This record gives sequence, C-alpha cells and structure tokens, in this order.
Amino acid sequence: MFKDKKGKSEKVSEEASTVVEAFSGSGTVSGAGKSNRRKAHKRWVIGAVVLLACSIALAAWLLVPSKPAEVFDGLPHRYTYAEAETDGLPKLHMIAVAPENIELRADKLPLRQIPAYGINGGFFYEDALLSIAVMDDKPVNGKRGDYGSGWFNAKYARGTLVWDGAAKKFSVQVLSSADELRVSDRGNYFAQGGVSLNLADDAGWEKQSEREHLPFAEDRRMRSGLVYNDAGQLWLIVAPEPSTAAAFRSALLAGVPGEGREGIFLDGDGSSQMNADEAVLTGDDRMVVQMIAVSAKP
Repeated sequence: MFKDKKGKSEKVSEEASTVVEAFSGSGTVSGAGKSNRRKAHKRWVIGAVVLLACSIALAAWLLVPSKPAEVFDGLPHRYTYAEAETDGLPKLHMIAVAPENIELRADKLPLRQIPAYGINGGFFYEDALLSIAVMDDKPVNGKRGDYGSGWFNAKYARGTLVWDGAAKKFSVQVLSSADELRVSDRGNYFAQGGVSLNLADDAGWEKQSEREHLPFAEDRRMRSGLVYNDAGQLWLIVAPEPSTAAAFRSALLAGVPGEGREGIFLDGDGSSQMNADEAVLTGDDRMVVQMIAVSAKP
C-alpha cells in the first residue's frame, strides 16, 4: 500500500512538472507576442507621425499665397533694381537702365497691365499727354505738332530730360516744345518732360520748380522721378510713401548713387507706378497715358 502511494505520488509529481513546463513554455510564447505587438505599434506610430508631418507641410504650402503671374514676367531683365532708405525720408524703389534700353511708349493703361518693365511717365489729362515724350523726333502719343501727342510741355516751359544718343550725353533742358530741343542727331535721342529737380542747386531749386508749376509740391503725395549720373546710369524712381516734393528730392540726394546727378520730377500721386520683378507698385491703379519702359527689343 505504501508502495502504491509512493508510485501515485511520483506520478502526480511528474504531472505537476509537465504542467510547470507547459506553463513556462506558454509564458515564453506570450512574451514574444507582446514584443511583436509593441514593435508593430511603434512602427504604426512612426508612420502616423510622418504622414501627419507631410500633411501639415502640404497644407502650409497650399495656404501660402503664391506670387501672381504678371504680364511682364519673362521679359529680358535689362535693368538693376535697388532700394534706398534714409531716416525721416520716403523709401525709394529704383531701377537703373542704360539709356540705349529706354523706350517711351503710350499704352493708356494702368502700368501693371502693360507687358514692360518701367515706371510712369509725364503729366496728362484724360488721353492727352501734357509732357514731352519723344523718341528720334517722333512723339509717342500722336503726330508731331498735335496737342496731347507728347510734342509739347503744355502751358509752361518745363524741365525735360534728354539723352543725346550721338553725343552719348544726358542733359535737362527747360523748354515748351520738342522743336526747341538741342541734340546732335534728330534721329538718335529721346526726351522726357517733367519738372526740373535741380539737384545741384539747393538754394534755387524750389523757385525754379515754382516757375515750372510743379503741382502739389507742399502736399504729401506719392512721387516719381528720373535721375542720371556721370557714369551714364539712368535711374527710374518711385516713392510710394506719400511725401512733399522737398522730402522726395532730399531722398534722391541721399539715395541715388553716383556723381553729377541731375533729373526731373515726373507725374505723381496715383500715377506713381512701377513694373519690376522685385517690386510691383500700382499707385491707385489709374490709367497712365505714357510709360518710361525698359526695351524688350532684340
């Protein structure tokens, strides 16, 4: 009987060992499964984070406003752009152009609608050009001698910037009609009318601008101008920040590079407009009769 109990006890022990071994094996399998699940979860989390980051980046890219296409995009870039800032004076947006690359044109449109780089030109009333705008003895807005064609500075003798292509020389001439222009070759020049800046005459410039009837000199208005220097550069300049004529002239003296500078005031206020890759200045979006453009001709 004792023997039987011992045998039974040994049998029970064997069964218990089997259960323990089975339990131990089951724990190992369960541990491996948990490890695999943890790895899979980690991969899922990483993938979700990457997908979320990509979605945020895409959304940000779509929400950033893109630069609108302009009618002058892709034209030959025959100018140098610069900005000039001086404390207490209006900021200047400037493009320097070789005089050989200047084209005077009359499109009668807001500048932004014209497929050309450049700035606004002279004074006008409705469709009539009140400032001289002549290339090679041809007015840009009609026939030679006609009112509003660009052959005259209407009413007053006014400062007119002249490029003498034959002599390779700039000047500012005060005159009423293109008949009075002093150039070497009537077939090789341009003349743009405005009002004299007299940058070399701090004492007398204001009285001269009064004689030439510069409009709204004391008002704070947007301003435009043309300035040349001894290096043969012609700077086309717009100041969209409203200022008096005196402040604008001071900004030109402080900001336009070079020696021997001289030039003219152009039409201003809402007419002060610029087309450039670096800055599109629209004034008040008004139509301007005439433009000083960068030629795109080969």
